[in-house]
Amino acid sequence: MGVRMKGKIGIALGGGAARGWAHIGVIKALRDAGIHPDIVVGTSIGAVVGGCYVANHLDHLEEFATGLSKRSVFSYLDFSLTGTSLISGQRLCSKLEARIKIRRIEDMEKKFAAVATEMESGHEVWLKRGRLIDAMRASYAIPGVFRPVRVKNRWLMDGAIVNPVPVSVCRALGARTVIAVNLNSDSCKQGTIIPDYDFGDEPVVSCHEEPVQAEAPQQEPGNTRSALKLLHRQFFGEKNDDTPGMTSVMMDAVNITQDRIARSRLAGDPPDLMISPRLDDIGLFEFYRANEAIEAGRAATNFKLNEFQENIGELVS
Repeated sequence: MGVRMKGKIGIALGGGAARGWAHIGVIKALRDAGIHPDIVVGTSIGAVVGGCYVANHLDHLEEFATGLSKRSVFSYLDFSLTGTSLISGQRLCSKLEARIKIRRIEDMEKKFAAVATEMESGHEVWLKRGRLIDAMRASYAIPGVFRPVRVKNRWLMDGAIVNPVPVSVCRALGARTVIAVNLNSDSCKQGTIIPDYDFGDEPVVSCHEEPVQAEAPQQEPGNTRSALKLLHRQFFGEKNDDTPGMTSVMMDAVNITQDRIARSRLAGDPPDLMISPRLDDIGLFEFYRANEAIEAGRAATNFKLNEFQENIGELVS
């Protein structure tokens, strides 16, 4: 499959937590088709995959991702129950840094930018210079989950809050043709308005309801294992319980917000090629399902390229 496009090609890698492993499949499918983006822009997990790609460590990232299990994912979550977040993120950062080393964005062969959000002001910040690992870490600092990152005098957090699929950044950096990867296009469906919701006669579950005592870590003072078990349930859920845990509430709120913002921004600045892998059954913290996500990314890309070739007239050089 040989697809040629006009001018510089940019790829906008969107946010989506564990679904972001699909970006690996997308990039590899594009590479198999002879498409090698000149400009790479990532938001959140898209910045992680994009950063590894421009640093020529995509294969190493795939090896790491496909080797994850529930247990190993949990081992990377260095919990911090005080301060600004649940997780410090230092273990994951150290793992990435050990592979990427001290690489600077401006030294990469491909043009790269990571998108972050400044706390307080809400400014959209484009990280185009400096240490690659710092830019990646700032971009994936999900509010309440990972600690925000201080860069000079600014506190930065997850870029997906302001620009979930950074098509606009690709264009600003000189891309003539932009390929976008939206990881959340099928996760929120088409949210609508329910103007007259009927509570019915069933009692409402109170938000002040006390947790089941058997689950509380206070039952076994000093028992670290009990506390970790509870945290594990908060992240990965319980199969027999449909009550949302703390992290699922946080992530679903972020996901819905990202979906609404992405729809608005993409309507005003649509990409030339949109790739939307089917990932709605992969939870936002199910990083151990990398094989499924990567294959979904590859399949969606191949499908879109086949469709694209049939209408390629305007974009072929």
